[in-house]
Amino acid sequence: MLDELRARAAATAPAPAELGGYLAKVGDRAYTVTDAEVEALKAAGIDEDAIFEQTVAVAIAEGLRRFDAAERAIG
Repeated sequence: MLDELRARAAATAPAPAELGGYLAKVGDRAYTVTDAEVEALKAAGIDEDAIFEQTVAVAIAEGLRRFDAAERAIG
């Protein structure tokens, strides 16, 4: 299952440059993302599906990175 998640996250199309700051925030502190930030991205012309797909891909990748770090620490 983890390998499938890794593969799906890696297969996500490259993110538009306009999503860079937003996706960095999702990866670092997703709990602080607001509806207003997502609405601003949509208002800038970024498709809602693209926002969703990129958000999920970054969240999965970051979750797996943290899981891997914990697994290394535990041994």
